[in-house]
Amino acid sequence: MRLVFLGSPDFAVPSLQKILTSHHEVIGVVTQPDRPKGRGNKLAFTPVKELALAYSLPLIQPRRVNNEESLAQITAWQPDILVVVAFGQLLKAPLLELAPLGAVNLHASLLPAYRGAAPIHWAIINGERETGVTTMRLDLGMDTGDMILKARLAIGENEDTGSLYDRLKVDGAGLLLETLDLIEAGRAAYEPQDGALASYAPLLKAEDELIDWRKPAFALHNQIRGLSPTPGAYTQFEGKRLKIRQSVYRAESSSAPPGTIIEIEENIVWLAAGEGRLGLIEVQPEGKTKMPAVAFARGKRASNK
Repeated sequence: MRLVFLGSPDFAVPSLQKILTSHHEVIGVVTQPDRPKGRGNKLAFTPVKELALAYSLPLIQPRRVNNEESLAQITAWQPDILVVVAFGQLLKAPLLELAPLGAVNLHASLLPAYRGAAPIHWAIINGERETGVTTMRLDLGMDTGDMILKARLAIGENEDTGSLYDRLKVDGAGLLLETLDLIEAGRAAYEPQDGALASYAPLLKAEDELIDWRKPAFALHNQIRGLSPTPGAYTQFEGKRLKIRQSVYRAESSSAPPGTIIEIEENIVWLAAGEGRLGLIEVQPEGKTKMPAVAFARGKRASNK
């Protein structure tokens, strides 16, 4: 099939790479505009743009993909189907109806669970033990289209968003190619989503990052790994942000007030929580690099003597 690929972050790269090694033809790529990045605010390419340039693929970077100019260019490419993976903009009716076979999307959850922008983060924050990827036919809703294929993946007890993200993007690439092959052969089955079973994964807000020590330790552990490596969960310490990069938890509680250090082991700093205790393994003081939590705690104790 002749297809136009719409994607932006590195999550979409394995999918585009997989398609490029198949018999399908990528006739155009649509990705987000270059944006300032780093301390120097230099314009940075999206990972999808970097791959597209490496293969000399036709490329556009519209600020609004649904405008007339973008629609005209994608129409001129004459695609059989549009393929969307973490593109970053919603497609509206004229664009969705442009290709004869419509638009197919790869989503990083087992739909209808975790529709929305941050499904991997929220699956871990909410303590899910399983997630996966789903391919679906795009419609006008937010991840509401008919499902085609799913692949399930277990979430490790201490796995963070970064690790799960890397696994899902690889599994998703294989599932997407299988989906395209089924569509081309006319053998794809489309299953409507049950809206009554839907849950949502909205964009993360600043308040989602702040640790509330009154919560159970297992919930704090899930929050920390769900926000790792970015944007990171944090607590306030001496008027500054202290990000908690890695943690563990235990069920046994303490009579100490939540947020109080209970003990320091060889590699773990244990703090009281609303229920149970949270063990800090790695932290990042504001304006500094990551460091072992034990080194941070002992350094603070020594400086306060």
